[in-house]
Amino acid sequence: MSKVYFADIRARNKENSKIEKIKKLFDKAEFGDMIENGDFTAVKLHFGEYGNDGYINPVFARQVVDKIKEHNGKPFVTDTNTLYSGMRHNSIDHLTVANLHGFNYSVLDAPVIIADGLKRKNYSEITINGKHFQKVKIASDIINSDGMIVMSHFKGHGMAGFGGSIKNIAMGCAPAPGKKEQHDAEIKSDNETCIACGRCAEVCPTSAINVDDYAVIDPEKCIGCGECMTVCPVDAIYMDGETEVAPFMERMTEYAYGVAKDKEDKIGYINFLMNITPECDCVPWSDAPIVRDIGILASKDPVALDKASYDLVNEQQGIKHSDLKDNYESGKDKFKGVSKNTKSTIQLTYGEKMGMGEMDYELIKI
Repeated sequence: MSKVYFADIRARNKENSKIEKIKKLFDKAEFGDMIENGDFTAVKLHFGEYGNDGYINPVFARQVVDKIKEHNGKPFVTDTNTLYSGMRHNSIDHLTVANLHGFNYSVLDAPVIIADGLKRKNYSEITINGKHFQKVKIASDIINSDGMIVMSHFKGHGMAGFGGSIKNIAMGCAPAPGKKEQHDAEIKSDNETCIACGRCAEVCPTSAINVDDYAVIDPEKCIGCGECMTVCPVDAIYMDGETEVAPFMERMTEYAYGVAKDKEDKIGYINFLMNITPECDCVPWSDAPIVRDIGILASKDPVALDKASYDLVNEQQGIKHSDLKDNYESGKDKFKGVSKNTKSTIQLTYGEKMGMGEMDYELIKI
């Protein structure tokens, strides 16, 4: 079984602060052994959309930067530009948001680099020979790095069910064309539920939605990014759970496999089970958490790490008056409690099938 190291959220002295726990997890997971002298080492995380405050604290990223330097690596902090509209659609605006959120040299002691370039065009292809893709498109500066530490805010996601390490490297390491390949799903609108508020049309990056008496989505223009789903106040916009969700999850996992394959034994993963919101940090707000804060986990196996994170979330009692609609009880799937059409565990089962890792794990508390 893969080893997953776990530090709970409690602290009663400075030796058990979150920053100390991050350092201990880095050492216990033996991430330092992956770093050779002079290695360009990416610290992959999400800077958060402007208006969102659920992203990982940049002070936490600094601890990983310091540990990489301790092992004579050369760290840089990175993410890729978005497919949808927003303030992270190009590197200029993206770096502005990163700076506003505290991801700057004075905090990190490392440069911030947007890995797919100024206008989302810097990428290369990696051969994976998968079910959906023979090759996947990965941002150039991710490929050119010698190793990577992936820091993921574990939370809900409208399309993937939950977002952890697998989603972070799948969507987060792909340029816009790669994100589009993963999303390639049909988004639909329920005319009877739609209230014609127009929010979906406002956020659509390709002007694929027209609203009169109800929202009409042009399938020729739609790129399947799902941004409209996140802003609909009545859940009238959806992805067909029977036909679209499973292929989307498989495509996403194949992209994650390509990143992990490229880095082989030089990639480590840390999941932060804090402020577990129902949506991704890509939305320009942060809703109330669906369960209490749990802790921080680390592993070299992204499948085991995400499975352990998923299990720990589901062990919790759900928080009333959050976006949970049901499944409040301990042991129930909290992500299905947010979105009944989700099939979030496909990224785990398919990832294991592809050889990314294993779902059986040993949880080791530090």
